[in-house]
Amino acid sequence: MFPLWLLALLHLYIGWRLAPELPGTLAPWSFAALLLASAILIPLAWFGRRLRDKDGGRTLADRLTWAGMLALGLFSTLLVLTLLRDAVLLLAWPLGFAQLPQGSALAVVGGAALFMAIGLFNARRTARVREVELPVAGLPAALHGFTIAQISDIHVGPTIKQPYLQAIVEAVNGLEADAVAVTGDLVDGRVQDLAPHIAPLAQLRSRHGTFFVTGNHEYYSGADEWVAELGRLGLRVLMNEHVVLRHGGATLVLAGVADSTAHHFSPRHRSDPQRAIDGAPGDAGVRVLLAHQPRSAQAAAQAGFDVQLSGHTHGGQYWPWNLFVRLQQPYTAGLHRLQQLWVYTSRGTGYWGPPLRFGAPSEITRLRIVAA
Repeated sequence: MFPLWLLALLHLYIGWRLAPELPGTLAPWSFAALLLASAILIPLAWFGRRLRDKDGGRTLADRLTWAGMLALGLFSTLLVLTLLRDAVLLLAWPLGFAQLPQGSALAVVGGAALFMAIGLFNARRTARVREVELPVAGLPAALHGFTIAQISDIHVGPTIKQPYLQAIVEAVNGLEADAVAVTGDLVDGRVQDLAPHIAPLAQLRSRHGTFFVTGNHEYYSGADEWVAELGRLGLRVLMNEHVVLRHGGATLVLAGVADSTAHHFSPRHRSDPQRAIDGAPGDAGVRVLLAHQPRSAQAAAQAGFDVQLSGHTHGGQYWPWNLFVRLQQPYTAGLHRLQQLWVYTSRGTGYWGPPLRFGAPSEITRLRIVAA
């Protein structure tokens, strides 16, 4: 958890730099009240997750999370814009400008409000379909045009519920894909709380079925329970293993590994791309690996896979955090090449934390394997 004292100091910094320069009497005090509410709501969003209603429900906890995550998004946006404003002022000071033009503080507040409105709309709308072609050398003619619909990082939980997932399922079914891949971070919560909201996954339709691999958030939420629940819904969970798909007389190997951090939670789930491909037929036309984190790519290439489908990064989700993802993962989003391996990293189909997306749109990905 972010240190509460630092959170308070950063709120004070924003208020000190902006409130005195807002016009009139009401605006500065209103802005100060907004910052005070933000400083209170952000911790409540985390600590309040433990709350339950008298009937055992989580309505109050979910409402606190909604309010706190909106506050977190506004706070982080205001902080970045305030720092940028002060950086401009610092650069202008040697040129004889002691202060920025009147109204710059109001522009920061207005810009943050506009950013929030656009980001909230982008996050809450159903993800758009992104078309991607994967050229594979030596691909059998029967596998040319094989399609995989990928969804990732939906994060069903306090702010994402059954209707949000239902819309995603309907969009995926409309693609009439040969297979559906769910590349982790599906949930943020326990089976006992979220099972009704995950139920639409049972409606997913494709020629060869739906396949799932765990992400890091499944391990925060009880991975073994979720593996059992998703199996009950008809999803095939690939835990360092593969399936062989016979398609038009050709063979496609579809493998999956547990999240790269899984061994910290369960030694049985240690991610192992080599183990996932062991025993696969040598004449397979293409070998596809589902791995939640892009960082699995090096091991996937060494194991002889042709394609890796990943998520985890959210593409950074919203500016400027998308600029820092490369410090933690080799790929932020999109299609990349590593030796003979194509790595596709989804920006995610939902969101995590603040319900915002800006500069990193959510996606449902339709991947089409074609002959190189």
